[in-house]
Order: sequence, then C-alpha cells, then structure tokens
Amino acid sequence: MKTYEVAVVPGDGIGKEVVPASLKVLDTIADIHGGLKFQYKEFPWSCEYYLEHGQMMPDDGLGILKNFDSIFLGAIGNPKLVPDHVSLWGLLIKIRREFEQSINIRPAKFFKGLRSPLVNPNDFDLIVVRENSEGEYSEVGGRIHKGEDEIAIQNAIFTKTGTKRAMKYAFDLAKQRRNHVTSATKSNGIVHSMPFWDEVFKETEQEYPDVQTASYHIDALAAFFVTRPQIFDIIVASNLFGDILTDIGGAIMGSIGIAPAANININGRYPSMFEPVHGSAPDIAGKGIANPIGQIWTAKMMLDHFGESELGQKLLDTVEEVTNDGIKTSDIGGNATTIEVADEICSRLKKTAAVS
Repeated sequence: MKTYEVAVVPGDGIGKEVVPASLKVLDTIADIHGGLKFQYKEFPWSCEYYLEHGQMMPDDGLGILKNFDSIFLGAIGNPKLVPDHVSLWGLLIKIRREFEQSINIRPAKFFKGLRSPLVNPNDFDLIVVRENSEGEYSEVGGRIHKGEDEIAIQNAIFTKTGTKRAMKYAFDLAKQRRNHVTSATKSNGIVHSMPFWDEVFKETEQEYPDVQTASYHIDALAAFFVTRPQIFDIIVASNLFGDILTDIGGAIMGSIGIAPAANININGRYPSMFEPVHGSAPDIAGKGIANPIGQIWTAKMMLDHFGESELGQKLLDTVEEVTNDGIKTSDIGGNATTIEVADEICSRLKKTAAVS
C-alpha cells in the first residue's frame, strides 16, 4: 500500500471549512482505490496563531514540514488581525521560497455547471505555468527619504536559471497535452527583463522542435484570455504576469472560488504545496457555505503530483458531474452547503467504484 504523509495547514477563515471537506473526499478516493492511504498531521499556523505567538509559524516550522510528502494549505490571511504582508511573508511565501517551490501551476477550464461570463467560452482548457521564486516579486529594493521626497525602489530579478526552469517545465507539460506553449512578455515596455525573457524563451523552444509556440505582450494576452481563451494550451509567465493571468482564468471560469494552484519543488529536496487560489473570505467564514471546489481541485492536483493522475481525473470528472447537476454553493448559483457538496462528491465516487 502506498502511504502519503501530508502536512495540513487549514489556516484562516474558510480554510478551516474547505480543508476538512476536501480531506474527506481524499479519504474516499483512498478507500475506493484500496492500495492508497493518506496520513495527515494538522498544524494550527494562522493569523490567530500569530496573535498568540508573535509569528505565523514556529521557528522550526520549516524543519517540521520538510519531511512530509506534501503540504495541503487552506487559506492564509485576516487583515483585521494581521497585515497581509506579515501573514503571507511569514507563512505562505516563506514556505514557497525556503522550499524552492519555483513553479506555480494554475489551470483554468470551462467547468460544467458553472456559468462563465463569456458569451461563448468554447470549452477552453489552459494551464498557466508561473515562475514562482523571483521576477517582479523579489525582495530586492528599499525606501529612502520621508515626506514628499520619499522614494520606493522595487527591483525585479530574472535569472537565466529560474527563467529557463519555468519555461522547460511549461514545454514538458505541453508535450503531455496539446503541444503548444505561449509566452507572456512585455518587451516593448520593460526594456531589460522582458527582452531577456524573450531571448531565453527562443533559446528554450529550440530544444522542443515538436512544440508550437507563440508570444504575446501581457496586455494583449490578458484581453485574449477574455476574447479567445480556447486558443491557449500552456502559458508560461513571470511571477507578476502569471499571478494576474490566473485571476482572469478564475474569472472566466465563473468563480475564483473553484481555482486551484500547486507550488512545485522540482529538485526533490522539499515537499510541494497545494492551495486554492481563493482567499480566506472572513465575511462568510463559519457559515458553512464556502465553496469547497477550489480546495478539492487542489487535492486533484496533489494526486497528479503523486503520480495518481487517473484517480485525479476521476475526482475532477466527479466534481464536474456534481456541479453540472446543480449541487453547488450559493456563490455559483446553488443552495448547497460546503459539506453537502463534499458529501455528494464522496457518494458518487463510491457509486462509480461499486459499478466498476
């Protein structure tokens, strides 16, 4: 039997609701598979933890997490308690950086049962591969002077190693799908880093002669996500551009509440981390109406990472079946609770297993 040890960090707000619901679904997958088991260890690291301890995680938090097979994260943040830059950099981004989770993957697709705001979504199915460790989100910079003369400097850092690593991951992923990679750039306005990005992309595409490519400036690309998302397969983007594009991806699906993400360590030294794109939604926390699909889809991505892609696809197909039959939370037009959605997914997974 394969046993995967998973560190669970529900975090803040609705994370404490959608994570348990998703673990129930994962356990159902394990039960019907027979040769699969998950062992969970939950950690209370959150903004509430910060108020009590003065930090988002203990000093040895990373040392504790590094021995797990993966990290399953709910949502981090409660600006009424802790400023966002403190909560995110003290936990989420700290894990991403220290565990060398240099790739962020975020899919978006036409999802059965959801009303896309697009008049004709044309069954789009795309994945954004976001460089996750440097770029525009580097920590290099600073502020000087005060008052009207105050200056803020933020330096974007692009290394060839980090840039090419993201691009090669995108090309390898495209070979498993529809053999097409699009590069997000802005070399007509950002005169150093983006021409560098373009050069590395052209260099990388020479190593993949069977993969078709395209390159668009980010402003046009953002518009194309709305007007023609069906033309895209894999999009590779810098940290900032990838972040923006994936929120558009969630929007054209019909809700950012269903969008998943994976932070991937590709060198095997540390675990990868899986989290939904949505935030902690403190306004609905505790009401039992939070949409669990983003977290459950994130669980699907974790299954893929473990090499259980067949089970992952079965899970996503079941989620779409449930949504298409109208069993969904109020944010996407239904009246089901968080647990009712998760329970229905579990029930159908069991029925499918019994029939097969």
